[in-house]
Amino acid sequence: MEELFLELLKEYGYVILYLWGILEGEMGLIMGGILSHTGDLQYLMTIFVAGLGGFTGDQIYFYVGRFNKGYIQRKLQKQRLKFAIAHLLLKKYGWPIIFVQRYMYGLRTVIPMSIGITKYSAKKFAIINLLSAWVWAAITVTPAYFYGAEILELLGYAKAHWYFALPIAGGFLYGLYYYFNKLEMYFLEKRKARFQ
Repeated sequence: MEELFLELLKEYGYVILYLWGILEGEMGLIMGGILSHTGDLQYLMTIFVAGLGGFTGDQIYFYVGRFNKGYIQRKLQKQRLKFAIAHLLLKKYGWPIIFVQRYMYGLRTVIPMSIGITKYSAKKFAIINLLSAWVWAAITVTPAYFYGAEILELLGYAKAHWYFALPIAGGFLYGLYYYFNKLEMYFLEKRKARFQ
């Protein structure tokens, strides 16, 4: 199964990378960087394609917000806090929030939808989004490209010693969840304080 997956990555690497970029999966970009390191993909083309995928994904979310405001407000009741945070961030920081939103776990899909709901210029959003997507792709792909051999060695060790790798990966994921949960609570407290 693993061999088949690697063969598919080598043969359809750019297509898979583009689709993975739409989902904004850093793991796909890291894999693209490793395949660039091994010579199966071309480094600059990997960044270009991954960035286009990230751009496409955020454009989709933006237009979902632009043309489905009522539907979003009805269906995404549980996400109301995140939409409020995204709206406050856009109001406070303006266009730079579009540039950095890909690094904001938990808000990455909400921010483009939230901006789409507003009257923010679609053209301005698209330009900032495209530049941001290429920077995001370069920042994610480049370390994997330069340290591909070390990453492959680490993955081989993790595969052979999975009983060590699983708790470490679980702890890392829990740490990320805890950090972003705290960040969300911080913004909620700021919002409450603002309206009191």
